[in-house]
Amino acid sequence: MTSRKPDEPLARNSRLRLVRPRALATARRAVTNRRTRPAPRPPEGTPPRAELARQARHVLADAVRIARWAAVEQGTDTAPRTGPGARPAQERAAAALDLTPGQIRAGWDRARLAGLVELHGDTARPGWRLHAWDRDDSAVLRGWVALFDAWSLVHPAPEGVAPSAVAEVVEAVPQVLSLLQLSQGPVLVPALLDLLGQRVEELREERCEVPAAEQAPETADAPACDGLPALLDWALEGLAAVGALTLDPGTDERHATLTPLGNWAVWVKLEQICVAAQSPAGNIEQSAEDMLRGCARLTPGPARDEYRAWLAARTLSSAVSELLAVARGEDALLRGLAFEALRVVGAPAEAEVRATVTEPSLRPYALLWLAEYEGADPDEAQEVLTREESTWLWVDTAAAVADHGESELLVRHLDSAVQGTVPALLDEVRAVGHPRTVQVLVALAAAHPDPALAKAVRRAAFQVHTGGA
Repeated sequence: MTSRKPDEPLARNSRLRLVRPRALATARRAVTNRRTRPAPRPPEGTPPRAELARQARHVLADAVRIARWAAVEQGTDTAPRTGPGARPAQERAAAALDLTPGQIRAGWDRARLAGLVELHGDTARPGWRLHAWDRDDSAVLRGWVALFDAWSLVHPAPEGVAPSAVAEVVEAVPQVLSLLQLSQGPVLVPALLDLLGQRVEELREERCEVPAAEQAPETADAPACDGLPALLDWALEGLAAVGALTLDPGTDERHATLTPLGNWAVWVKLEQICVAAQSPAGNIEQSAEDMLRGCARLTPGPARDEYRAWLAARTLSSAVSELLAVARGEDALLRGLAFEALRVVGAPAEAEVRATVTEPSLRPYALLWLAEYEGADPDEAQEVLTREESTWLWVDTAAAVADHGESELLVRHLDSAVQGTVPALLDEVRAVGHPRTVQVLVALAAAHPDPALAKAVRRAAFQVHTGGA
């Protein structure tokens, strides 16, 4: 912005450059002096990435075939999917691919969980990983890890088991996988059952689920073990179904062994936890809010590493809920960072993010998240927002800058507005109804070097405060 001459009208000399807003880039100053460490090497004996990708392609071969068939079928009767309405598509796919309807349903679920296909209402579109499947080993491995993370959705849980018990086992399984990874070989199922029972007990103690004093000790201990053998079998079968481990009946007792893919995936997740544990903020043990505050000063790449490590130490459902709870708070910077962390979560967060579209404070962030998840270029995703939603996001980002940034950054934030002039921006900001509008305008007026523009912004702030036109 340049100072105007006294006889020039404000609107004439207050043109704004029309640039696509980048909320977090504006709200968070880059930190370039972060100390880096050498890239960690996987354990000795781990196959090269090309070989791991080949194994992942083998595990997902049917899912890829079904996803490609669905891409060809797009525009007819959509793609095969579960439910009565999908039966015609399933039958066509089974006939075309020489698979049974059950294999089609299972492969379709895998394709969806691995990001090979994306559902948009009643239509299915090929995901970006499907396009890169034959040439990009990293895309293949990310797709398989997404399936690995969703193992509990691949294999139905035993009937008649309380959902809370299932959730406890899902939360305890990483401990079981760690034992398998450290053992570097087969582990007897009874030993895994003992470890699982101990971990479930620890989780209950952490939640302070202390039995009633009058309860007999043997009765109090019963819930911890009741049903665990069946749930362990379910977990091992689910992990075997995604190619993470193998189950062998053995001569005496069953035992489980991690596959090379499973061993590599567990190592990657443990490494992520170690990275976070070694970070200055120690984000791995923090709440979502404290973790995001710790990441606010990081550049996007290191911040994403912190998000991945924090997520690796938690169940995805609880992590997504915690991030959205932070996004609903009053701190606009944390709101934007929460959705950055949700971008790292990817597909498992889609349903909960989609549900927030009805919440005014989260709607612009949710729409941008969904647009990028559905394949839109981040630079073009802003086009999904209405003018009013873009203005609301502009005010919310300005609030983040006012709370955490410098005055010069707030002045530069004017350039990201979609309006062409300052008067037009002020008119629409007054109308959008953001709860921080007055504070943002007051801060902008105090920071701007142009006295006439600052006066106009202060007048707008006063009008919003008093309810004037």
